[in-house]
Amino acid sequence: MSEILTVLQATRLSEEYLRKKGISEPRANAELLLAGILNCKRLDIYLQFDRPLNEKEKALYREYLSRRAAGEPLQYILGETDFFGLKFKIDSSVLIPRPETELLVEEIIKDNAGKKELRIFEIGSGSGNIAIALRKNLSDAEVLSIDISAAAVRIARENARLHSVSEYVRFEKADIFDDSFVENLHNFDIVVSNPPYVSAKEFDQLQKEIREFEPKEAVTDFGDGLSFYKRILELADKIMKSDGQIYFEIGHGQAEYVSALLTEKGFEKIEVKNDFNGIARIVKGEWR
Repeated sequence: MSEILTVLQATRLSEEYLRKKGISEPRANAELLLAGILNCKRLDIYLQFDRPLNEKEKALYREYLSRRAAGEPLQYILGETDFFGLKFKIDSSVLIPRPETELLVEEIIKDNAGKKELRIFEIGSGSGNIAIALRKNLSDAEVLSIDISAAAVRIARENARLHSVSEYVRFEKADIFDDSFVENLHNFDIVVSNPPYVSAKEFDQLQKEIREFEPKEAVTDFGDGLSFYKRILELADKIMKSDGQIYFEIGHGQAEYVSALLTEKGFEKIEVKNDFNGIARIVKGEWR
């Protein structure tokens, strides 16, 4: 006869296991993994603390804990994450959306609330989190979002269907460095990108969860971390309206350089915004 294991016992044992494996916030991880299996909110698991886990649940929990102990991010194990009040399906083919990127979306919405017939172009779809969050909050906008990864485009389209915005948010597999694709782009009110901005030199210093599990091409440009900013700005006069706006998420220490690139290109009203930790994270400007 198999051993009876209650919800409370399982979370306590799992918390200790993850702690010994060096996982930060082991209790939260143990609770969130079990909540995912039981299909309930994290706090709701304690409403059924004395409920025994069945054999299928125990086996799946062991699998999840083993993956987490090996460093795999919680969001990939659960297959979903929250961003800007919305739930997004994700897997290891896309970057995990970060809270800092919510500030990027927030800034665009603040600057453009109430505007009509906005045309938005995003470079780097990922899970579709930025494009979809923008459309959900700017109800008269149309968004074109591109990614070089076919797997990312598949996930983004799935999320667009999930949030009922497929009619207004279009995801395409394309390369911003492909001149034949770019020649068909014109008259966007807003250009936004959270591009790969980690340099090849810095990549090996990233934490294990990013370095070994997130898609490398979404993290680093395999160069100096600035190639996407340079390329997008190189195209500004072709793809943007004369009073268009550009919004970038940037890496630590890049604010001065990216701001200088915008100035050199002729952008005005250039601003830098800090994240929750006081780190310069967003650069924006207006095209004239």
